[in-house]
Amino acid sequence: MVYEEKLKQLIKNALAEDIGDGDHSTLSSIDAAATGKAVLKIKEDGVLAGMNVAEKIFSYMQPDIVFSSYKNDGDAMQYGDVAFEVQAKVHTILQCERLVLNSMQRMSGIATLTRQYTEKLKPYKTKLLDTRKTTPNFRLLEKEAVRIGGGVNHRFGLYDMIMLKDNHIDYCGGIESAIEKAYQYVQAKKPGLRIEVETRNIEDVKKVMAVGKVDVIMLDNFMPEQIKEALAIIDGKYQTEASGGINLNNIELYAATGVDFISSGAIIHQARSLDLSLKAVINK
Repeated sequence: MVYEEKLKQLIKNALAEDIGDGDHSTLSSIDAAATGKAVLKIKEDGVLAGMNVAEKIFSYMQPDIVFSSYKNDGDAMQYGDVAFEVQAKVHTILQCERLVLNSMQRMSGIATLTRQYTEKLKPYKTKLLDTRKTTPNFRLLEKEAVRIGGGVNHRFGLYDMIMLKDNHIDYCGGIESAIEKAYQYVQAKKPGLRIEVETRNIEDVKKVMAVGKVDVIMLDNFMPEQIKEALAIIDGKYQTEASGGINLNNIELYAATGVDFISSGAIIHQARSLDLSLKAVINK
């Protein structure tokens, strides 16, 4: 399912969750034919994300809205800025308000934190990856926010890449067995599916190099000096990913090793939603 289809399904489900059998506050007080205008006001500095999503939410409810953008996804935003103006039925504005704000506030927080990480990586070849540590049923937009902030989307789910992590390896009886079984599975069932394997120490790295048959080697909870040692063993034969214990304070130490990717769950699960508000425009 492509992004636009997934987004439409997310919007449908989220509006159904919020509206239920009717927005009785609006139904009881606002004429169904009334039209109006509202603006998205920025109340906190950061990186803006979710503009496209906001327009899709309003359009899902009412296809003939007039949506005027004053900023784009990825733009720097400051307190007092106006991001967009929407003209629509008042019922549409009020019923979509909370979903628009929840989405944009969350996405802007993630994009802002991601940008802080990616700015530190600019002098290096290392790219920042996200993870599957996401909010259930909101992964699509959280990963889109990472992309807007300058990060790279890793696998979207269990279906688009094989990642042999510690539990897979332990249940399988060892790293060599896990790789062999995954490789045979790919040849028989999903040709072209990439395989990544997690290593926990230098000995694991040596075992992977002896077996081969993978695309990416994850160096999990390695210190920078250990990563340098591992990279010397890998010698550019496979892509490499550093993971575990990496934050804004030490990310440059890891990037300086020359590792291809750094993955961070923190850019999503530790991001703080930013303050935005949708306000009615009343012509007096």
